Amino acid sequence: MPLMNETYPIEFILLGFSDRPWLELPLFVILLVTYPMAMMGNITIILVSRLDPRLHSPMYFFLTNLSFLDMCYTTSIVPQMLFNLGTSRKTISYMGCAVQLYVFSIMGSTECVLLALMAFDRYVAICRPLHYSLIMNQRLCILLVSIVWLGGLTYAFLEATLTLQLPLCGIKHLDHLLCEIPVLIKAACGEKEANELILSVVCIFMLALPLCLVLASYASIGCAILKMKSSDGRKKAFGTCSSHLIVVFLFYGPAISMYLQPPSSITRDQPKFMALFYGVVTPTLNPFIYTLRNKDVKGALGRLGRRVISSK
Repeated sequence: MPLMNETYPIEFILLGFSDRPWLELPLFVILLVTYPMAMMGNITIILVSRLDPRLHSPMYFFLTNLSFLDMCYTTSIVPQMLFNLGTSRKTISYMGCAVQLYVFSIMGSTECVLLALMAFDRYVAICRPLHYSLIMNQRLCILLVSIVWLGGLTYAFLEATLTLQLPLCGIKHLDHLLCEIPVLIKAACGEKEANELILSVVCIFMLALPLCLVLASYASIGCAILKMKSSDGRKKAFGTCSSHLIVVFLFYGPAISMYLQPPSSITRDQPKFMALFYGVVTPTLNPFIYTLRNKDVKGALGRLGRRVISSK
């Protein structure tokens, strides 16, 4: 295979599960089913949140951003996975790999901080209900979401650019399903300890710190819920918060196990299963978690369905 120069190949060969060919067809079918489900579910959340006036609140504004982010997140990897699993070619161009690396990193890092912001919104709603509309006003919500996206962009361009500058010494095989920062660092040759250190330090701010904020918010929320005298109020608060907590653990668990350890210590199959989990499983489940456990969303879906039927 010709090389762009001495260190960077024209294309990478993504090995994926080529050592387990019996896994490729079932995985192809699963992705072929879950990808449209993820897209339809997240599009539904966005449409319902925008079309139903009762959902024009900070919580659903943040949820709309999460759904849009999940759509971009899963789209950045699943079409390439389907192509590689469905054909004998397991390749991705160097430029395609770089684009995937940036998009995947932007969406992943933005989601880390956005989930913390959503936890803060629930904290204010439950622990400071009388001041909620004053604190979480429209201007502040837009500002906070803009900061979250800017933070994700900054992290991605910093970390992905540093990773792409590492020499690969002609290495063109990546033992993964996609182009991801820890895998590229592990595949690089030469001195890469600085990159591993930078990745660990940055991930403390992008993963560990937001998770601590989420846990602190929900510790305060838990105390506030226990003090509520109304059982209906406790039930509604718990239902809303439990949906978000499930999403938090589904996302943060695999991401922490992948990014908060040195890339050199990552086992062979760990990146593949973790990427499938937080890049495919979580974006697919999020709309269903928020819909099935949220009466407001279910009610909005019912009203939207009746409007569509009555308009025919």
